[in-house]
Amino acid sequence: MYAVIMAGGKGSRFWPRSRRSKPKHLLDIAGPETIIQETVKRISPLVPPDRTLIVTGATHARELQRQLPEIPPDNILVEPVGRNTAPCIGLAAIHIRRIAGDAVMAVLPSDHLISDSRQFLDTLAIAAEAAEREDVLVTIGIRPTGPETGYGYLERGNPVESIGGRLLYDVWSIREKPPLEQAALFLEQGNFYWNSGMFVWKASTILQAMAAHLPDLHEGLLKIEEALGTGEYESVLKEVYGEAPSVSIDYGVMEKADKVLLIPGDFGWSDVGSWDALWEVSEKDPAGIAFRGPVVAVDSADSLVHSPHKLVALVGVRDLIVVETRDALLICRRGESQNVKRIVDILEERNLETYLE
Repeated sequence: MYAVIMAGGKGSRFWPRSRRSKPKHLLDIAGPETIIQETVKRISPLVPPDRTLIVTGATHARELQRQLPEIPPDNILVEPVGRNTAPCIGLAAIHIRRIAGDAVMAVLPSDHLISDSRQFLDTLAIAAEAAEREDVLVTIGIRPTGPETGYGYLERGNPVESIGGRLLYDVWSIREKPPLEQAALFLEQGNFYWNSGMFVWKASTILQAMAAHLPDLHEGLLKIEEALGTGEYESVLKEVYGEAPSVSIDYGVMEKADKVLLIPGDFGWSDVGSWDALWEVSEKDPAGIAFRGPVVAVDSADSLVHSPHKLVALVGVRDLIVVETRDALLICRRGESQNVKRIVDILEERNLETYLE
């Protein structure tokens, strides 16, 4: 079994800590290690580093090699330009097919937090066994805890098979991020799961699905595959990616494919998509304050402070997010941190690049 870790991203939602050169997965915002270091360590009992591939952009490749010296340099696949998840996964699939033939591959985001590693590995192993048995696309669904509008949803159908006492189900539909009313309806129905963005399949299975549903991309991938190990690889890769569609694996393949199975995952999952989400999963003091760095709080509660190098004093405030870096200070009301991306947009419009690099 191989693992493919998708490590792209622009670093907008965790500004000012995250920047173009260091998006969320390269930061230690959730613990002593960076998120991608935790991701690689988490899967290592099942998939060792020499069978772990990381797909990233040129901007982040060197930093990934520095943070992950256990990953062979040839296993860090550099995209010449970002083209969303379908080309990223296709590129990894042809590399795996060349290295190991028709191996099972688990596709994982680089920037998620998981609290129960053992349960996660058990789920991944069962998904891998299902993918090995037949040509199916397995996706991991997370039971929703609320009407979240920031995630896509998977509609669970009938049970198909049982492996190790765990049921796998048909997927009846894959839904894009819904409005609040629709998300509440999904929750009420009880058979909808959050789309975790984690998948397991054989290399041949996903490439066959791309041939059926993204034929132009598949044709380009075959050109890249022919060039693997030759002096023409870089030029062919650049040419194909220049013409490749920017399309997600969900929209391009999963929503159209026939044999899609869901395995429920219950392992303390969070995509940590914002400072608010980080507050939710962080340890807090009795007043509900989560902090990194020195904090003195008086009559204050329910806040997140991320200031590793500077004392932050809170007096008579609650529900705040305070983030300090060498050149910027973010203060926002808790519950509004999704709008941090608007700050990044404004900085881009005003050509204040120094605060984004």
